[in-house]
Amino acid sequence: MLTNLFSKSRPINYFLITVALLLVYLVNLFADFSWVTNNYSFIKKIAVFIVLGLSVFMVQFITYKNQLANQNFYSLFFYTSFFILFSSILNNNKVIVANFFILLALRRIFSMHSLKDTKQKIFDAAFWILIAALFHFWSILFIILLYFAILWFVSEDYRNWFIPTIALLAVSILFYTYGLYTNVSFLDYWNEHILISFNFVYFENIYQNIALALFSSIACLFAFSQVLELRNLPISSHAVYNKLLVCFLIGVAVFVFSDQKNNSMLVYTFFPLAVLGANYIERLPKNWMKEVTLASVLIISLGIFFMQL
Repeated sequence: MLTNLFSKSRPINYFLITVALLLVYLVNLFADFSWVTNNYSFIKKIAVFIVLGLSVFMVQFITYKNQLANQNFYSLFFYTSFFILFSSILNNNKVIVANFFILLALRRIFSMHSLKDTKQKIFDAAFWILIAALFHFWSILFIILLYFAILWFVSEDYRNWFIPTIALLAVSILFYTYGLYTNVSFLDYWNEHILISFNFVYFENIYQNIALALFSSIACLFAFSQVLELRNLPISSHAVYNKLLVCFLIGVAVFVFSDQKNNSMLVYTFFPLAVLGANYIERLPKNWMKEVTLASVLIISLGIFFMQL
């Protein structure tokens, strides 16, 4: 049933994903009212859900536009399932916003293979990555992916290597101006946010530990299957899938370096892993194998979600 439902792009799929995401968000929201302090808190939660919804559909846009997977909804299915699995993300507003800006950057990075307006795309990608770093500093590591794309596609023009510096100057000016009006010290802000921690003992309950273990298993399955499949793909498509794998590894690095460590920091791995998962499903020879894989991911995600309430 799930295979037939998500194997093609249908308007009903957008509706189902939106409803599922909204229900999970509301259940998580009303399971704990500690966030309620004033009317502004509720408005902020609505705004965060809108950003979350835009992030989910940005995934589908990037996948379709750059032909990262066939015209189906498997990537969106996996992306939404990962959000359900790690419900702690729904309480981390800054990470949700930072992830949205990273997706805006990825939209530009993954379209660089067309070789059209590359300088504009480099500037846009760097700009959005640096904006994301204002919300969660270690998301700045995605600048590595941008330079990887420059190296792969447009390295012959030396000016492309310096464009991210211009974006850095633009973001710095904007943030400094904001700081003047809000009495936020430019240097103090970064001193408070550029922190690193390798303490992985952060689990609040056993279900978070189980969720991480299951997610790691799924990630290894999807990532290694793509690595093995690369040799069967045409050389022209290697760059795109190499970017996906690098994107996933950078997402893991963000999780490793983040100081306030929790499962929500894994959100940066969701996009590449969802696309890798979609490709994995497409390669399965039997329909029942696809159905079992999709159903297993969904059941695990929902089970862990409700156990943590």
